[in-house]
Amino acid sequence: MYKKMKLADTIRVAPDLLGKDVHENVKQALKRKLEGRIDKELGALVAIMQVNEVGEGHILVGDGAVYYDVAFEAIVFVPGIQEVIEGEVVETVDFGAFVSIGAMDGLLHVSQITDDFMSYDGKNGRLVSKNGGRALSEGDRIRARIVAISINEREPRESKIGLTMRQHSLGKFEWLEEAKKPSAEKEVKK
Repeated sequence: MYKKMKLADTIRVAPDLLGKDVHENVKQALKRKLEGRIDKELGALVAIMQVNEVGEGHILVGDGAVYYDVAFEAIVFVPGIQEVIEGEVVETVDFGAFVSIGAMDGLLHVSQITDDFMSYDGKNGRLVSKNGGRALSEGDRIRARIVAISINEREPRESKIGLTMRQHSLGKFEWLEEAKKPSAEKEVKK
């Protein structure tokens, strides 16, 4: 889930950013320091929206930069357990599919795609069901539920978000549309 948050931090404004407009210089320094960072409590900081307050600057001996206490607004991606998300498959491998869900990627393990057994078709780069004739490949849009979260602040690439599509109203968008058709046809016949 994306959230707009009001945050506070002390920011170092490097000498090359010192100029006429303090607010703009502080905003650029915040972007350099925080955008794209992951915090266990906050989530993934996506964008600095605006700087609300800039305190008095402080200079440390031997450092040409100025340090400011800053209050600002930011957009943060915070994945939540049991949250239903929509995303795009960015890679398929023999053990599942990686799904882009915004600022982070989640893993959809082969056991969590359908009730049917899924196998990896390496030649075509897709996961194929044994009996149902269904396939999942790169570029497919899906709806899934977050079932596990493990955020690693030091190595954001090692953060893990586990997904499932083995519940009602979850799956590849084409599969969900197919599931709607029979019920619509039954209503027309009545």
